[in-house]
Amino acid sequence: MDLLRTCRDYLAAEPVRVSAVLRLPLIALIGVLVWIWEVDHWLPQLYAGILGCYAVAAVVWLLAVLRGPVPRWADWASTIADLAVIIALCLVSGGATAALLPVFFLLPISVAFQDRPTLTAIIGAVTAGGYLTVWIFYSKRDDKVGLPNMVYTHFGFMVWMAVATTALSFVLARRASRLRALQEVRRQLVSEAMQSDERHNREIAEHLHDGPLQTLLAARMELEEARERHPDPALDLVYTALQETASGLRSTVTELHPQVLAQLGLTAGIRELLRQFQIRYDVEVVAELEEVGKPASQSLLYRAARELLTNVGKHAGATTVTVDLMRRGDRVILTVGDDGRGFDPDIVGTSLAAGHIGLGSLLARFDAMGGSMDVDSEPGRGTVVTATSPPEQ
Repeated sequence: MDLLRTCRDYLAAEPVRVSAVLRLPLIALIGVLVWIWEVDHWLPQLYAGILGCYAVAAVVWLLAVLRGPVPRWADWASTIADLAVIIALCLVSGGATAALLPVFFLLPISVAFQDRPTLTAIIGAVTAGGYLTVWIFYSKRDDKVGLPNMVYTHFGFMVWMAVATTALSFVLARRASRLRALQEVRRQLVSEAMQSDERHNREIAEHLHDGPLQTLLAARMELEEARERHPDPALDLVYTALQETASGLRSTVTELHPQVLAQLGLTAGIRELLRQFQIRYDVEVVAELEEVGKPASQSLLYRAARELLTNVGKHAGATTVTVDLMRRGDRVILTVGDDGRGFDPDIVGTSLAAGHIGLGSLLARFDAMGGSMDVDSEPGRGTVVTATSPPEQ
């Protein structure tokens, strides 16, 4: 499953879930109001049947929206169903209608936070019209009741509430739009900064490879020839130092701009990281790497894998590390787990503020780029970090 898309869909469906939760106490209030008034319904069995079915449907709907994806039409469809049920209850309740009237004032509010002004306006208008329709029906059904002037006052209040909630929804929608625009600007700025960083690293790596490293290798070759002509322990020590320096310089060049990543893609790059990790640390590696090609975010994921493996080697005290790489839809998911000493994930923010920017920097980068990084760890039970790439364009 695409973790990030699931998260995004969950947030988009949050108003529906909030409405589903609030619906249950609303049904309870309807039952309590009518019970307190102690009225006789025109059609008591039908009233009880409608209210009972409404309660059961509300529970089923709540379970459905909490467990699975929510369709786009769910927000307005569920509110229309609420309005239809309330009107039906009023029409069959007779004298209990007056007890149910406050419910009409609550329905537009439940729609306002969905950031859909048009829907809010429609529901508000239909609610006001439904309220007036109920009273007209009631007055025609019972000649003793008539149509009190209070009904028109309440109708005016409901029209005002429809306008107010629509304006509120419009303001919320504008703010949400601005927030999305700011997030997109942030993502673009981070992306440009990362690209600039990658270009800078590539330039430095090319300079080191074509300049100092080649000079060092040439000096080593000349020294090797000198050793063959004039064996000397001092030359051997210099030769060893040159070899170690050349090896360290190659390692630096690879870290700045890994050629295997550029030429063969992310899977080969992480496989090479694991090979180097096993050379440096006495930790068993269990890897399951799918071929994911060269995703646009491969540099970010490669950097995450390198940082996480380095943390395992230096700090975790682990005996086994597991690395999984897979593609799910338009995302690439990297998981690195270990059986080490673990830590409190809450310290990541504190470490970032103190200048230790490794893991905290990765979290910020993934978040800014539209990806995610989940850290699951506790002291004494190891760590599992799941990094999900931004969506492929």
